[in-house]
Amino acid sequence: MKLSQIKRTLVDLESIAFQLPNGELVPRHFHVTEVGMITKNFIDCGGTLRNEEVINFQLWSANDYDHRIHPEKLLHIIELSEKTLGLPDLDIEVEYQGETIGKYGLDFDGTNFLLTSKATDCLAKENCGIPASKPKVKLSELQTAECCAPGSGCC
Repeated sequence: MKLSQIKRTLVDLESIAFQLPNGELVPRHFHVTEVGMITKNFIDCGGTLRNEEVINFQLWSANDYDHRIHPEKLLHIIELSEKTLGLPDLDIEVEYQGETIGKYGLDFDGTNFLLTSKATDCLAKENCGIPASKPKVKLSELQTAECCAPGSGCC
């Protein structure tokens, strides 16, 4: 989800809920403690210089059980961040404290903002000797055992 998409979504909401990949909701008394941009400059294992940028939201749950952030408040925080930091319309990454700080993608299902799982990946598979994925073959499409008969030329 891009920054422009969450802004459009917030306008129509009466409340905000974030749902973790396991289906649990982030406690409703969460705070959005940061909105910013993270820039990652790195070199991959194939020697290619790369640059990635994301908008970062940090969610935090405290013992302030009466606190509820409303959509218009989060929209105000986002707009202030855009103005002050000059944020471009990038994908959003959400940090949330579980057993350790987790990083999630963001989606919306019509009711809740969904914290989506992220995974590591090799960005230079062609340079690392990582084989391409094997083609899937249906067993029903394989030739019968007759192809392996003596003199058939297939074995």
